[in-house]
Amino acid sequence: MIMSRIEAPRDEVTGNLVDRLLAGLPADAVLTDPDVTASYANDMASFCPAGRPAVVVLPRTVEQVQHIMRTATALRLPVVPQGARTGLSGGANATDGCIVLSLTRMDRILEISPVDRVAVVEPGVVNAVLSRAVGEHGLSYPPDPSSWETCTIGGNIGTASGGLCCVKYGVTAEYVLGLDVVLADGRLMSTGRRTAKGVAGYDLTRLFVGSEGSLGIVVRAVLALRPQPPRQLVLAAEFASAAAACDAVCAIMAGGHVPSLLELMDRTTVKAVNDLTRMGLPDSTEALLLAAFDTPDPAADLAALGALCEAAGATQVVPADTAAESELLLQARRSSLVALEAVKGTTMIDDVCVPRSRLGDLIEGVERIADEQGLTIGVVAHAGDGNTHPTVCFDARDPDECRRARASFDEIMALGLELGGTITGEHGVGVLKKEWLAREIGPVGLEMQRAVKQVFDPLGILNPGKLF
Repeated sequence: MIMSRIEAPRDEVTGNLVDRLLAGLPADAVLTDPDVTASYANDMASFCPAGRPAVVVLPRTVEQVQHIMRTATALRLPVVPQGARTGLSGGANATDGCIVLSLTRMDRILEISPVDRVAVVEPGVVNAVLSRAVGEHGLSYPPDPSSWETCTIGGNIGTASGGLCCVKYGVTAEYVLGLDVVLADGRLMSTGRRTAKGVAGYDLTRLFVGSEGSLGIVVRAVLALRPQPPRQLVLAAEFASAAAACDAVCAIMAGGHVPSLLELMDRTTVKAVNDLTRMGLPDSTEALLLAAFDTPDPAADLAALGALCEAAGATQVVPADTAAESELLLQARRSSLVALEAVKGTTMIDDVCVPRSRLGDLIEGVERIADEQGLTIGVVAHAGDGNTHPTVCFDARDPDECRRARASFDEIMALGLELGGTITGEHGVGVLKKEWLAREIGPVGLEMQRAVKQVFDPLGILNPGKLF
């Protein structure tokens, strides 16, 4: 039987904390049962330690968030903000004795304005829910992470997440116009604007996007919207080598084409998808490139792109004629991560982004690392923007495989930096990549980032142990 909040064992510190929180929160918003709070301890990342929260709070209003932060400041307790916990870097992992601040109950869409082309939302709004809501007004919210059916806007802002459409429409940061943020001491600050233009002062809005809850708690966001585009048509191109597929990507981008989607799957991923779904992709496929256009005449755009693929060495080019056929072609890409997980039971998903011109070098390097470590590593990529997701497959019950998996993960990040890239394109740093952030930005950059953190969070209570 689950103990009630009152029945749960409390030491002196926890008891004082709970009593203070209850002074400004309803009883059902304060969770202390150890079995319940343990379920909030971590996100979906592998190899990231997580502590035991003292309490989980689920506010519904801005005032309640302010009360939580004032309480945390008074007691000098760490606060770990969370959304849906679909992250892949440990950025939402709890620390021992912390307050986990789950924002999932703040899930209202406050406004949709077709004239201003903005939506005003609370952080717990699910990405797909917002997308469908603005679609009823003939508008779209383009950022579409793979977890869009469950991930929240607050989490998307925290990690500056991307998605399949980034090649044309950009990432979350380009759609956040303004924020309301509760600071570490409980003060409420507004940043940005809701106008089409605005350059008043430092761009603090952008500073919070990607900050992983380390500078403040986002409680409201003003998001830019776009007119809803036509339904896209998709093309699939098979290649006898990953290098040829990457050559095609370079030719497409150099040719000035603007696809709404440009995704690549290597041979390991194609095989895994075939094994799981029985889609019947040819065994000879070394790389599969998926491209889409949502232009007024997508068929003509696909024909031009198909010609570039054939010139680069595509062995087969299959353009879709209808939206239904397009969805069938995209099923391979959407099944890729599930298929790779089925290979060994556990995956560790990297997030290295390189210049498009070095995409082939990255894939070749990952193949070499997989051979050297004796592991299966599949690569799926948002090829149009160079963002790759090398996915390490391993048996979590085998200590040696775990060791090799972590080693290969780090080797891939080192490779990405060597190729002029970055350690994360959209998943964030969190716990998983702390040491790698320091390597990427260097000692001066690290000093400046820590100085910014000190300004916003002088007590160091906001999501401690993340980023650096």
